[in-house]
Amino acid sequence: MRTVRLARALSKLGYCSRSQAQNLIRSGRVQVNGTVKRDPEASVFLGRDRIEVDGSLVRPEAKVYLILNKPRGLVTTASDEKGRPTVYSSLGHDLPWVAPVGRLDKASEGVLLLTNDSQWAARVLAPETHLPKTYHVQVSGVRNIDLVDGLVKGLRVSNGDFLRVKDARVLRQGNRNTWLAIALDEGKNRHIRRMLEQLGIEVLRLVRVAIGPLTLGDLAKGASRPLTAKAKSAIDAAMRRSAPSIEII
Repeated sequence: MRTVRLARALSKLGYCSRSQAQNLIRSGRVQVNGTVKRDPEASVFLGRDRIEVDGSLVRPEAKVYLILNKPRGLVTTASDEKGRPTVYSSLGHDLPWVAPVGRLDKASEGVLLLTNDSQWAARVLAPETHLPKTYHVQVSGVRNIDLVDGLVKGLRVSNGDFLRVKDARVLRQGNRNTWLAIALDEGKNRHIRRMLEQLGIEVLRLVRVAIGPLTLGDLAKGASRPLTAKAKSAIDAAMRRSAPSIEII
């Protein structure tokens, strides 16, 4: 039986985030086998040691997997130092603690997964799984094939990072703007926005429409619901092999 750090143990049990666990431990609210522990890095045997918070035994929560259609204007965090509304305002109050799987910035919209299964979340985000994230991006101006070719070939942005996308194409054009479909199989902070900003192109809207085979379907903006067993299985399969994008919610 392997040991884990105490703060990580609380997170793995689905009680709270690791940062929240660190605060609980340092404030003396966590006991291990009847002894108060104030060191978040203290080692415990998960599944054998008795871990309590405020005198109540912490039991493993059932695994929860949610999809949220994130609206524009919400930040992807449990709490915000600036007091801005977070994605948790769109969730029900009868859920165990769940964490976002990756992030969408405040101005971005669309598919956001949340779970208390930290190992599964790490696999979804890992570049080696090659699980594509697909975005529809509205940009100013009428754009052509040269732009999408350049995004796939990649470019160096202002801080020195070299960024590229897995795939890009023009979805549709109007007189004043263009919608692009862009796929990433890895994503750095503000990946698409930074590439387009480097090219002097204004992003008007950015909507994540799919993670692997999972799409929004008819999920309303601001609404969330559990993944079906079929949806969860399809994502798991897509992390093992290339899978077609189908509507499975």
